[in-house]
Amino acid sequence: MIGSPARVEFFLGTHQPGWLRWAQVPLFVSDRRLRNVRRLPRATARWALDSGGFTELSTYGGWDRGPTPAGYVAAVRRYCDEVGQLAWAAPQDWMCEPWIVAKTGLSVLEHLRRTVDNYLRLRDLAPDLPFAPVVQGWQRDDYLRCVDLYVAAGVDLTRAPVVGLGSVCRRQATGEAGRIVDALRAAGVGCLHGFGIKVLGLRRYGRRLGSADSMAWSMAARRQPPLPGCAHRSCANCPRFALAWRRAVVASIPAHEPLTLFDPEVA
Repeated sequence: MIGSPARVEFFLGTHQPGWLRWAQVPLFVSDRRLRNVRRLPRATARWALDSGGFTELSTYGGWDRGPTPAGYVAAVRRYCDEVGQLAWAAPQDWMCEPWIVAKTGLSVLEHLRRTVDNYLRLRDLAPDLPFAPVVQGWQRDDYLRCVDLYVAAGVDLTRAPVVGLGSVCRRQATGEAGRIVDALRAAGVGCLHGFGIKVLGLRRYGRRLGSADSMAWSMAARRQPPLPGCAHRSCANCPRFALAWRRAVVASIPAHEPLTLFDPEVA
């Protein structure tokens, strides 16, 4: 057995950079929201940076209109210096959902290669910055192939403080995402972060993750009347709603079971 029961670190997704100034919970904020802010807020808690890759690829079919690796490094360095408490930053990875692959016109394998190459480039440009490798894919074997690409490049994912798990947030109602998590753990991949994992996924395989993020609270708020005492028409941008939602989500995530070499597969 390894370690003791502990809960997943849950990063609350927000499109309001100002929340960094007062929030006492871990936040997940996109570079797309921060890059043009002239006076950045000083963070009061740990937070993680989303590169905005899904928007770049789904909108433009690539990173051509986004920052260059050097430009992204400069932005992350600024966030470290001016915002502070940056736990880690996602690289400029390439998601592998079928509709994203259709948009780029590239193969899944090419997406994997570009994901690994970008991480290597960012690491070479700024080895002191907390860039986290991301494992991408669509089928389980794609993710294992991505792991192999990292290994061939000399990246030891077993020692990485956090390894992002991409392209799973829209299929967590099935057992496939859980099987992918199990396969990566069996391959020795370290502390996994589930991007955009919603409540159902967290309940099903959250104990196998080190951390996760979600901004599903905003969509949930659009479908409900405002909280009592809220004057706005919708709580889609309401920190009070977001924090209450996060508390409920964290309470619903099963605590980690003591880890053994082989855990049973999530059905």
